[in-house]
Amino acid sequence: MRLTKLEHAALVVDDSGDRLYVDPGKFTTPITESGGAIAVVITHQHDDHWTPEQLARIVEANPEVRIFGPAGVALAAADFPVETVSAGDTVEVGPFRLRFFGGRHAVIHASIPVIDNLGVLVNDALYYGGDSLILPDVTVDVLAAPVGAPWMKTSEAMDYVIGVAPRRAFPTHEMLLSRAGKDLFNTRLKWATEQGGGEYLPLEPGDTLDF
Repeated sequence: MRLTKLEHAALVVDDSGDRLYVDPGKFTTPITESGGAIAVVITHQHDDHWTPEQLARIVEANPEVRIFGPAGVALAAADFPVETVSAGDTVEVGPFRLRFFGGRHAVIHASIPVIDNLGVLVNDALYYGGDSLILPDVTVDVLAAPVGAPWMKTSEAMDYVIGVAPRRAFPTHEMLLSRAGKDLFNTRLKWATEQGGGEYLPLEPGDTLDF
C-alpha cells in the first residue's frame, strides 16, 4: 500500500489502484483526479476535514464510492450517502479494513460545542485520529500525527506520539503553520517518535510512504 500525504489533514491510500481518501477539506487542493476511489473516511464535520465541493468531485468520478463518518458527519453531509460508524466498528471495503476509535473531538474552548470525531486504523497499520488525541490502544505501524491546531499544545502532541509509540510517524493538520512553525513541530515530534524507537518522516504534501 502507498500513502500519499495531501495538504492539511487529508491523505490518500492506494492499494493496486483502489483508493481510500481521508478528510478532504477546504485547506486541501481541489481533488480532481480521484479515479479508483472506493471509500472516503471523514473523521468529523469541520470544514477543514471535508467540504461538499471536495466530496462531490470524488462522488462524481466514483459513483459507487462508500463514505464513512460519525453521526455528526452524516447530518452535516446529508446530501451524500454517508454510512454512520461509531467507535468500535470495523468495516471492510475492497482491500481496506477500517477500524474506528474515539468518539469525541478535542475541546477547543468552553464556548464551542464538542462534536463527534472518530479516529481510523487502516489495515491494522496506519492510524489517523482526526481532531482527537485519544490513544488507540493498538500497535501502530504508521501514525499521522497532528502538529498544529487550536485544540492542541505542542506538549500534548509530543505526549500523544510518545503514548502511541508508532514505528513511523509523519505530520498532518499543519496548513495553519508557517514554515518556521512546521520546522519547530517536526523537531519536537521527531524527538517524541524516537523515544519509542520509531522513525519520524517530515512528509510534505505530495510525498509518499509505502507500508
